Parts: sequence; C-alpha cells; structure tokens
Amino acid sequence: MKTVLGIETTCDETAAAVVSVDEDGLGQIRANEVLSQIAEHAAYGGVVPEIAARAHVEVLDRLIARALDRAGIGFADLDGIAVAAGPGLIGGVLVGLVTAKTLALVTRKPLLAVNHLEAHALTARLTDGLAFPYLLLLASGGHTQLVAVRGVGDYVRLGSTVDDAIGEAFDKAAKLLGLGYPGGPEVERMAETGDPERFALPRPMLGRREADFSLSGLKTALRIEAERIAPLAERDVADLCASFQAAVVDVVVDRARVALRAFSGAAGRPTALVAAGGVSANGAIRRALAALAGEAGLGFVAPPLPLCGDNGAMIAWAGLERLRLGLVDDLTAPARPRWPLAADPARAAVPAG
Repeated sequence: MKTVLGIETTCDETAAAVVSVDEDGLGQIRANEVLSQIAEHAAYGGVVPEIAARAHVEVLDRLIARALDRAGIGFADLDGIAVAAGPGLIGGVLVGLVTAKTLALVTRKPLLAVNHLEAHALTARLTDGLAFPYLLLLASGGHTQLVAVRGVGDYVRLGSTVDDAIGEAFDKAAKLLGLGYPGGPEVERMAETGDPERFALPRPMLGRREADFSLSGLKTALRIEAERIAPLAERDVADLCASFQAAVVDVVVDRARVALRAFSGAAGRPTALVAAGGVSANGAIRRALAALAGEAGLGFVAPPLPLCGDNGAMIAWAGLERLRLGLVDDLTAPARPRWPLAADPARAAVPAG
C-alpha cells in the first residue's frame, strides 16, 4: 500500500489529506481536512488573493498535523508529498508549494507537484475506480472545459468557455440579484422555488458544432430582465434564479452532447460521463447529465459533494497516480498561476448530421 499527503491552497480553501492506494489500485481516504475562508471573503463578494494567502499561512501547518493525526500515521509512514502547484492564485499556490518542498526535503520523501485541474479530472478514479478513457465536464468558478481523459497526463480538450466559467456566471448572477457568497449554492437554493419558464433567457452556443461555452450573454440577459422589473420581490428573484439555472442546464447538456459525438475521434468510446469541480455539486446539472449519460448508454459519475470543491484528497490521489508511474518532481518545481490541463486543445467539430 502506498500513502501520500495531499496539500491544496490554490484559492480560498486550505486543505490537507492522507490517501492510500492498494496493489489493486483501490483508493482509501484516511483523512480529508478542509478549512474554508468563505467568512473572510464574504464581505467583498469574492476571493481577495492577499487575504487568502495570509489565511493559508496561518492554518496550513496545523491542518497537516490534524490530517496525519486523523489518519493515525506520521511523516515516516508516507510515500510522498503531493501539492497543488497551480493553476490558482499565486500567493496561495506558493504557500502550499513551499510547505510541501520543505516537508519533502526534511523527510526525504518524493515531491509530487500536481496540476489542480488534473486532480479534479482524476477524482472519479478515486471514488469509483473508473477506467480510462472518459468524458469529463470540469466546471468551477474559474474553469469550464469538456475533456477526453485518456490517461494520467493525457488529456484532449474538446471544448471550453470563450468568456465566463459556469461557476463565475453563477456567482455574478447571485451578486446581481443581491444574494450571498458563494453565489452558486444561493442561486440553486432560490431556483428550487422559482418558475424556470417565467423569463425567456437565451441559450448561448446551443446547436454549435464545437463543444464550446459562452455565458456572458446569458448573464447580460439576466441583468436586463432584473432591471426591467425592478424593484425585485423575493418571488422575482426566485424566478430569475430558476430561469437562469434552467438556461445553464440546457447549455451544459447540449455542449456535453456535442462533446460525446466528438469523443470517438479523440479517444474511442468513453467508459462514462464524469462531472467534477465545484459546479458539479449543483443538483439540477447532475440530474441532467445523468439523463444524458443514460441516453448514450453510459454511466454517470460525479464525486460525493465534499469532493466536488477544492480538497486535499484529490491532490493526494493525483499524486498517487503519478507516483505509481514514477512521475516525481524535484525541488525546482515552479508555482504556476496558469497551467492548462490540455496543452494542445482539440477543436474537434462534429460532422453535420
């Protein structure tokens, strides 16, 4: 059995986890500690990089100690130190990376500098033992991509957003409507009691042959409708949220359907349709993607809710995947504010018909 410590500090969650894998490739989360900074950033309506980095510094060492204690092991029992080396807010990334490098140097354990996006991409293998290849919708506050996951380090981007990420669009919609932060869960909560057909919001990129997204026009349409009926009553806000969420769901399903048709040219037949990233916690999106997967004769996999957002377990698992392949890093591994998951996107158009 191999065991790795995972450290995550790329945005506003400080996280440390201990994950093991046995000879059959089955993963076990032995500890997964996450401290959220929502309260620190709520007053600003978004993440303040300087505040985030300072908060990581203040708690990371204690969180690592707690994770090891929960797992019932010490540093001597580890086979590697994994850390998210990007992409993300550079101050936070540096906090985690410097900590991991120091631990690797002192304990003489291998350093595993993990791409945060790759960690999201591989989480389905930790939770469900999923075989390659599979189609991934990676959706969060900063990223929206449809990716053919062919193997560790082997990714083909089938589509991405040309403007806002889905999570970013949810957050901006919430701010526009006077809801709390983070916006995604607030919009989803209000949408539960709203009428999704009251406002005829657009479905950008619907029917396009490339599996790309665009959310800025939808966000603008929401603002125009809100201004038209202002001042907003609670019912208005609920209906706007429901209409906005329904539009996003329609776009996600349409774009994923296009990506499924394009998948064979990149990787053959997928084993499953997978959703990962913070937006994959949205129940309406999950249900719609599960239905789409069923239509295609595929399984649908989404992580348990605690593993949808940023966490150390996904970093540790990605580190284990890389460690088993001998993909270790030295102490010169850089902090990377930008780090594409697929360096050479496949702009695969689906043939007509």
